[in-house]
Amino acid sequence: MAGRPRTPLARRTAGKGSLVTGPVNPLIVALDTSDPRRFADLVEVLSGEVGGLKVGLEAFTALGRETVRRAGERTAVFCDLKLHDIPATVAGAAAAVADLGAAQLTVHASGGPAMVEAAVRAAPGVAILGVTVLTSLDDTALAAVGQPGVARQAPRLARLAVGAGAAGVVCAAPDLAAVRAAIGPDPLVVVPGIRPEGSATHDQARVATPRTAMAAGANRLVVGRPITGAADPAAAARALLAQIGTCRA
Repeated sequence: MAGRPRTPLARRTAGKGSLVTGPVNPLIVALDTSDPRRFADLVEVLSGEVGGLKVGLEAFTALGRETVRRAGERTAVFCDLKLHDIPATVAGAAAAVADLGAAQLTVHASGGPAMVEAAVRAAPGVAILGVTVLTSLDDTALAAVGQPGVARQAPRLARLAVGAGAAGVVCAAPDLAAVRAAIGPDPLVVVPGIRPEGSATHDQARVATPRTAMAAGANRLVVGRPITGAADPAAAARALLAQIGTCRA
């Protein structure tokens, strides 16, 4: 596809990797594909429309670490690897992701404060975000692994992550009020599981519309299939942004 100038919708804040714009574009689109041509096409058509692109496990493992660097040449990259291991291993992985130029990197807050701190120290130019409770999980799923319900676990893990130095957290929209009460107004809160009105929920148990999530305190929204599965992904992104209205910084 022919190249075109990128609209400067996103850049990294020095030392934090946060997605910032003027005005803020809160939309991060998930490039969940193992097809290299599809990945390249989505980067091309979306990089001038959105605040960032998410490279998750599917693209990272199927297409390689250079996906982060290639997408990062066009816009800010939300590297959603959800690291969870011993602190030394997570530190090494975080440093490697930082070398690729990622703006943000996710780690599981349930890995504990030492693990989160290790990632923060290893990647000082990247915004480390602690994942609280996955949007695919509910109280029944948490009980099966011996954890308290979502209402307790999400704010607990958010407080742990921010206390360990994370720039912010990832949480489902229904958890936003409790998470904001736990961490205050300043940390970045990224919300996946966003579905425009009338869209299918797919494998997400706890979802919300864009406007609802932003009104509840989200800073950034992660959207995948409603945009990438559309006939015109750029137009779908613009339509979703139009639903949001006034954006939080």
